Amino acid sequence: MANQHKHQENITYDSLLEGNKAWVEETLKLDKGYFDKLAAGQNPPVLWIGCSDSRVPANQITNTLPGDIFVHRNIANVVTHSDMSLLSVLDYSVNVLKVKHIIVCGHYGCGGVAAALSNKEFGLIDNWLRHIKDIYRIHEREMSTIKDPQRRADRMVELNAIEGAANVMSTSIVQNAWATGQSLSVHAWAYSLKTGLITDLKVSASSADDVSPVFKLKFD
Repeated sequence: MANQHKHQENITYDSLLEGNKAWVEETLKLDKGYFDKLAAGQNPPVLWIGCSDSRVPANQITNTLPGDIFVHRNIANVVTHSDMSLLSVLDYSVNVLKVKHIIVCGHYGCGGVAAALSNKEFGLIDNWLRHIKDIYRIHEREMSTIKDPQRRADRMVELNAIEGAANVMSTSIVQNAWATGQSLSVHAWAYSLKTGLITDLKVSASSADDVSPVFKLKFD
């Protein structure tokens, strides 16, 4: 941990630019046509909706390359039906990129989830965290049975990802794709900072049959 802090202390504006040059040089040594191929276009099969936490980079933890995953990140990987930024990313991913999988990935130890579980006032972000508090309210009976604070936070991370995936499934964007026969699946995951491993929360859908009846849309 001390080495990590030392490394971060050495990061400056100029070091970032120098790091970019070094990365380009090393990459071209391995593959001279790497950037030509990247510049030709993208065809990622996956949309990743994750937390903005700097410790949860989608490509690294899934051992994939640039061009493999289209990414949207926000505080605590919240998915709401009124977030135009997320909906724009979702629409582009589904209707233009034709991704095959949409993954909502939370992570244990999420500061946003921990803040939502507290009664502290943080400022502007309280309005964003309210979405997580609403999820707590929906699952309050289950949450009230969990006495251990760490386990409560971990379970809230899971429920937040599960509800996020459900909200993705409920969008007209995804339901329209399913109605037209597009191959598309939605999943909920949770990542552990302590182990580096991803837990599949076993919440997946590949058709409107998995959507709650009240959210199902009819397409003529």
